[in-house]
Amino acid sequence: MQNNTISNEKKNWQIHAIKTARQKQRKKDKRQNWKGKLTFILNFVILLGILMLIVLINGYGNNTKEFLLHYLKSKDFYFLIASMLMLFGVLYMYYQMDKKEFLRSPKNIFLMFCILFTSIIICYIFSKFFVLYARPCLLLAMLATVLLSKREAIFLNIVFALMLFCIDNFTAMPEGFFVTNELAIVLSPLITFIGGTFSICLMGNASTRLKILVVSLIACIPVIVLVCTLEFKFNANFFVKLSSAAFSGILSGMFAFVLQALFEWLFNKVTIYRLRELTDSNAPLMKELKERAIGTFNHSIIVAHLAESCAIAINEDATLARAMAYYHDVGKMHQPEFFTENQNSGRNPHDEILPELSVDIIRSHTKDGYQLLKKHGLPDVIVDATVQHHGTLPIKYFYAKAMKMTDGEVNIKEYSYNGTKPQTKLNAILMIVDASEAIARSLTERSAERVEQLVREVIEERMQLEQFDECDITLKELNIIKETIVDCLTGVYHDRVSYPKINLPTPDIMQKLEQGGVDQSE
Repeated sequence: MQNNTISNEKKNWQIHAIKTARQKQRKKDKRQNWKGKLTFILNFVILLGILMLIVLINGYGNNTKEFLLHYLKSKDFYFLIASMLMLFGVLYMYYQMDKKEFLRSPKNIFLMFCILFTSIIICYIFSKFFVLYARPCLLLAMLATVLLSKREAIFLNIVFALMLFCIDNFTAMPEGFFVTNELAIVLSPLITFIGGTFSICLMGNASTRLKILVVSLIACIPVIVLVCTLEFKFNANFFVKLSSAAFSGILSGMFAFVLQALFEWLFNKVTIYRLRELTDSNAPLMKELKERAIGTFNHSIIVAHLAESCAIAINEDATLARAMAYYHDVGKMHQPEFFTENQNSGRNPHDEILPELSVDIIRSHTKDGYQLLKKHGLPDVIVDATVQHHGTLPIKYFYAKAMKMTDGEVNIKEYSYNGTKPQTKLNAILMIVDASEAIARSLTERSAERVEQLVREVIEERMQLEQFDECDITLKELNIIKETIVDCLTGVYHDRVSYPKINLPTPDIMQKLEQGGVDQSE
């Protein structure tokens, strides 16, 4: 009866804890939603301010006060405001329906609007003070593709093209455009949309920053074709416009090249180019890891190969998985000799200290790695991997050692990692492959069956310890990950044939054999 009472109390306490956690999460989500909405409204107000500034620039040289009063009374101004309101309403609804998580991050919203602001201002300057066709109309598409995603880039490019149309028709002065065909102003959003979409498709193949410039040269071809058909006349102005259209592609690439790196730094954004730079063996932290902890470096390389293969198998970002694996153990550089993979002399310093101190040293590598990556300004998604790849797992070796020394009276939490459980599928992959590689390296028998049993036990143990409860990984994906790891590990740690020991003939005997002066039995 007493046991039932205790069991019911424990169950009620668990239910209360779950309800409390859910209430806290709902409050947190509500705060994030309000922050996102306020940030969105703030950026919209900034955009209206930019448009008003453009209006003032257009009135400069006249009586600015009279010009502004006249403009404020005209229907064009109110049409412009209404158009902007509608466009931003559509933009907000797109993210609200399709990417709610995006709106919960003020940093993401500021990044998106910064791309819009910068692209609009640069394009307006070129169309106002130079030539309409020379403005870098591909700029937004190229920036959004790299810094956001292809899908978002296509949608933002449509909004951007419509914004330019509004600016061209209701704020910019046509005589500054250097165009004789009024249809050009109407068709400018079509030119922006087609050229931008073309560049978005090509940007998927740009694996290095320098290839951005190549993409910009190719992507301006549809712009040149449209300008050629619209303004075709054999005169000097036609060739100026045609060369301006070609120059717009070069300008787009140059601005994208510079601004992409700037936005990466300002918003600590992960891009394919930055990930490739971080996973270069000459990256500063990688060179330091190789010099100070060669065993950990080699372990990280193999884990990166496994993580990348698993990410590909379940359609996740393979380049990001590789980068996370490269840096997940950089904290071991502080005391490399306390980790098995770096103990080449046969001496284990843990044999000379108490298990309590050993545990503190071992689990400190996650905190040390986190602080080191933060100091070097690496993206948050890579920094988080340092504290999530061990979650809250117990450090079994030293827990068992402490149990022997204290007759079993040990609090397991004192011998567990105090990190965060994996929040994403990639962190779950990293947790599995990190343990699987370390254990597989210690096996004497590395048959496919033995490795499969090992990986299965690793996954099952982490499921029992509820390490995957905070990420959305499925049982099917875990099974795919298991099979992928088994295939990779059996390939890395495969058995080799025993080579026979034979005495090879020396070069002088070989020469005599060729001349026939020595008996073959020699």
